[in-house]
Amino acid sequence: MTVSGTINKSFALLLLLIAAATISWWFTANGFNPLILTAGGGIIGFILVLIAIFKPSRSTWAAPGYALFQGLFIGGISAFFEAAYPGLVIQAVGCTFVTFVVCFALYKYRIVKVTETFKSVVIAATLAIASFYLLSWILSFFINFTPIHHGNSLMSIGISVFVIIIAALNLFLDFDSIETGAERQHPKYMEWFGAMGLMITLVWLYVEFLHLLSKLSSRD
Repeated sequence: MTVSGTINKSFALLLLLIAAATISWWFTANGFNPLILTAGGGIIGFILVLIAIFKPSRSTWAAPGYALFQGLFIGGISAFFEAAYPGLVIQAVGCTFVTFVVCFALYKYRIVKVTETFKSVVIAATLAIASFYLLSWILSFFINFTPIHHGNSLMSIGISVFVIIIAALNLFLDFDSIETGAERQHPKYMEWFGAMGLMITLVWLYVEFLHLLSKLSSRD
C-alpha cells in the first residue's frame, strides 16, 4: 500500500461516482422517476460498505461498486434538492471541496494532529450521530412525530452544523489511516479500502451540506 496508489484510486472512485450520478440526474431531468435508482443505489452501496468493512480484501471490487451505486443515490437526491432550491447543488459541492482542502492542509502541515484521544472522540461522536439517525428513523414507523433534526428551526440548523463538523473531522481519520497503512506496508488491496473510506466521508459531508443549505434557503 502506498499513499500515491490510494490517491489514484480515490480519483478513480470519484470519477465513477460522478459518472453514475450523472445518469440519475439525466433521468430526473428528463421526467423519469429516480426513486428506484436512488433508493436502490443507496441500499446496495450500504451493503458493499458492510462487505468491505468485514472483509477488506474484497474492497478491490466493493469500492468501485460502491462508487457506482452511491453515485446513483447522490445523483437522485441532488436532482431533488436542485429542483426545490436551484443552485443548491453547486453550493454544496463547493462547500465540500473547500472543507476537504482545508482539512487536508491542516493535516499535511500538522496543525491538527490525529492522536488516540482525537480518534476516540471523533469515532464516539460519529457513532452517536449514526445511532441518533437510526433511532429517529425506526421511531418514525411507530410514532407520529417530527425528529428535531428535520425542518428549518435553529435547533435543526445547529444539529446540521454539528454533524458537518464531525463529518469533516472524519477526514483527518481517513488521512491518518491512509498514511499509517502505507507506513506499515499494508497489503495492496488496502489502497482500495482507504480510498473507499475517504469517498464515504466525502459523500456524507456532501449530503449534510445539502441538508444544511436547504434548511437555510427555506428560511429566506
